[in-house]
Amino acid sequence: MRSVVTGGAGFIGSHLVEHLLAQGDEVVVLDDFSTGSRRNLASAEGSPTLSVVEGSILDRALVDAVVTSADRVFHLAAAVGVRRIVEEPLESLRVNLHGTENVLEAACSTGAVLLLASTSEVYGKNTSDGLTEESDRILGSPLKSRWTYAAAKGIDEAMARAYFDRYGLRVAIARLFNTVGPRQTGRYGMVVPNLVGQAVRGEPLTVYGDGLQTRCFSYVGDVVPALVRLSETPEAYGRAFNLGGAQEISILSLAELIIEILHSPSRIELVPYEVSYPQGFEDMRRRVPDNTNARKCVGFEPQTRLDEIVLAVEKSVRERAEGRNSSEYPVLDSAGPVAPSERDRESRRGASEAEEIPARW
Repeated sequence: MRSVVTGGAGFIGSHLVEHLLAQGDEVVVLDDFSTGSRRNLASAEGSPTLSVVEGSILDRALVDAVVTSADRVFHLAAAVGVRRIVEEPLESLRVNLHGTENVLEAACSTGAVLLLASTSEVYGKNTSDGLTEESDRILGSPLKSRWTYAAAKGIDEAMARAYFDRYGLRVAIARLFNTVGPRQTGRYGMVVPNLVGQAVRGEPLTVYGDGLQTRCFSYVGDVVPALVRLSETPEAYGRAFNLGGAQEISILSLAELIIEILHSPSRIELVPYEVSYPQGFEDMRRRVPDNTNARKCVGFEPQTRLDEIVLAVEKSVRERAEGRNSSEYPVLDSAGPVAPSERDRESRRGASEAEEIPARW
């Protein structure tokens, strides 16, 4: 099986690459390294079945060349992170719209299966209890750059469905809900590595707004296998699937949990939005997924507890600070992370930087 992973040097993408290599795939990574890192692929770079191509999904000719003869494509490359989206809305729109169209065209012309990574951001300000794939989208003004990512990813999904309807493209859509785990950095506002890093360093944990906004965090090791199964399941084509965590928690409670688990001397500091974001910045008060469709279609069931996720991220943060590579994601049990040699390779899996704008605030 020949698999292409756009954004394969990113957080989720690098875990996905390792998973695909472990199951015997020939893997080609396409990444411009704007947010991804070669360091994320360190444990896989020695594989004779891995090829890494540096370039942008905006380069149509390059995308065509990379996707040629591919059996399937995992499209994870995207402009992500709330700061980047707010500060560079035009470039973000170009990458997320034109880049996705290039990948759709390439997959369609070669007959490859496509897994499109989307985001819970498409639901916008909908605070329903258990968002289903049919839930309404409630977005703010299109003139506010805050909503450009959600708008673009919604159009990406619409284009994917149109290619399915008109050309029979075998495409499945995964809406990721705050995927976290080893190798994720706080560079673009990702909340868990930000807070864990602050706790490890003994710094104040910065929580934006009143901290009562809630999210459901999902572990990369739970999400990645589901991405692969969706690509392999014909019943998933032409449809979107939520992939999110099972535990709803406020950002304030998350910060308190991190301090407790890591025995950190840090305190929590509430920071008004206007201190770090443009005037009029809007947040989502709640984001809770209904995973019923993914469970029925591919057996997706989040297994990793939030305290286990925190410990795995702490290990990654410390390794990064020490200049060591976080090798793959550990399988977790009640005792916390276990060594990679004890890992069950068949249960692993990840993706790239195509995850949703995270709930840093």
